[in-house]
Amino acid sequence: MFVKAFAPASIGNVICGFDVLGMAVKAPGDLVEVDFNDSSDILIRGISGDQGKLPRETMKNTAGVAVSALAKHLGDERGIDITVHKQMPLGSGLGSSAASAVGAVVAANELLGNKLSKADLMPFVVEAERIACGAGHADNVAPSLLGGITLIRSYDPLDVIQLPSPDNVFVALVHPDVELMTKDARNVLPTELPISKSVEQMGHIAAFVHAVHTNDHQLLGKSLVDVLAEPYRAPLIPHFEQVKKSALYTGALAFGISGSGPSMFALVTGKVQAEQVGEIMVKTLERAEVDCQLYVSKVNDKGAEIVD
Repeated sequence: MFVKAFAPASIGNVICGFDVLGMAVKAPGDLVEVDFNDSSDILIRGISGDQGKLPRETMKNTAGVAVSALAKHLGDERGIDITVHKQMPLGSGLGSSAASAVGAVVAANELLGNKLSKADLMPFVVEAERIACGAGHADNVAPSLLGGITLIRSYDPLDVIQLPSPDNVFVALVHPDVELMTKDARNVLPTELPISKSVEQMGHIAAFVHAVHTNDHQLLGKSLVDVLAEPYRAPLIPHFEQVKKSALYTGALAFGISGSGPSMFALVTGKVQAEQVGEIMVKTLERAEVDCQLYVSKVNDKGAEIVD
């Protein structure tokens, strides 16, 4: 029985919600195929699109870790083959490792009889993230799995809240062809912050939650400010300030770093204006001789899903 699942890319942090907010987009994303094998082992049978960079050992690969954790939880000892088709760049700030784990566990759950809900699969993909970045962050796996905008209220115990997606808000997401590893982006962050900065950030995230519930685009733009990570990470991303300035000038509600970068995104009212903002972001990078890819979509409220 052959099963394939698609898991979308995601935007971690969503500017003001460091490690607690996440948002799914419609593209790019990973495709993961699973099938039973004749052994009792869970095996990574193949990975495409990674230029040979990702580990093929089951317990060193996020897809393998997630499926192994699921099978152990269900007490199912049947062997499973996993094939991952990477359709997004590595080290992109788009939740690449999360998408592989999410796609694999959703497909495997279907293969094993669809015994668990999407929400029940969350602990297995969080565990998989530990091997990718050293900590079980959920700001990418939660939106990729569940869809929409997610808020991590607590990590211990894990408590994920799904927030409403504001009407007619589109995401213009650009990925410059440079690689920035999550660990490097984390290393530049300070270990301590003044209370005043923490208070400021708490105000922004509280306003953001109110804005999406009331569909207040003006408040949404005002609340999407990052005083914790962006000041330290922006210098790692080529031409970040120029791209941000051009996006906001063209009409973006807000602009920020996707996850730990180097991908950047703008939230824009309306598809036409989102496409215009995306085009100016691309042109700004191209003038600086930086190649990039552009994706424009609404928030992906479906999350991971089984595909034909």
